[in-house]
This record gives sequence, structure tokens and C-alpha cells, in this order.
Amino acid sequence: MLGDLIGETQGQDTGRRVLDAGDGHVVVEVSFEGSGTYYGTAVTGFGTYESELRADGTLHGEGQGVDMTADGQSVVWHGIGIGHFTEGGGTSWRGSLFFHTASPRLDRLNHVVGLFAYEVTPDGKSTGTFHEWK
Repeated sequence: MLGDLIGETQGQDTGRRVLDAGDGHVVVEVSFEGSGTYYGTAVTGFGTYESELRADGTLHGEGQGVDMTADGQSVVWHGIGIGHFTEGGGTSWRGSLFFHTASPRLDRLNHVVGLFAYEVTPDGKSTGTFHEWK
């Protein structure tokens, strides 16, 4: 069940590259940067994920990144999810996030699993929300 809203994010892809494209098996690496909030605290950051196109047309992705508050506190995250292509060439993702921070203000993140929903447009703009998993 979804719990409290952890945050929201807006981002932009900054790079893409093909890591593997053999025998119909495609793995793409995507780097991005963006801004958002954790429990109302503004952050900016960047990350990278690998997306694998599976035989049934769905996507499997795993990524990691770091976000920073204006006063230099950091949040490291790791995520895993599944996705699919949307009409027009974007992607839609659902999955989980795991956080680590030494920030006293954001310590709550160390004790939750985040569930995310991300939408990515064909030109690499993304929006997402993440909630606590209760």
C-alpha cells in the first residue's frame, strides 16, 4: 500500500549509449540530471540507469544516483523497476527506490522503501513521484 509522499522530481536525459545490441538483446545506459524534493526539502542531482529491452517488449531497469540539498547534504539512491514504451516513443516506469543519507534532516529516508512512478517523454524529459511503501 502506498504511504506518505516522499517527493517529486523533474529531470532531463543528458546522455544515452548502447551497451549491448546482440541477437535482439538491447541494453541502453541513460544518464540524467534533475531537481525535486524529499519530504519538502529541495534537492538537485544526477543519476544513471541501465534499461534492458526484454523479449516480451517490456523494459527492466536498474539505476543509482545522488541528490544534494542547497546546504550540501546528500542522499544516495538505488532503484529497480519495470517499464514499457508509450505511444509516441516515451517510456513509463514503476519500481522501488532504496535510500541512504547521513543528513539528520532527511534521516527518515534510511528507514523506508520508496515506490516510484516515472514518465519519460521521447525527448528525455521526465517527471516522477515516489511514496513510502507501507
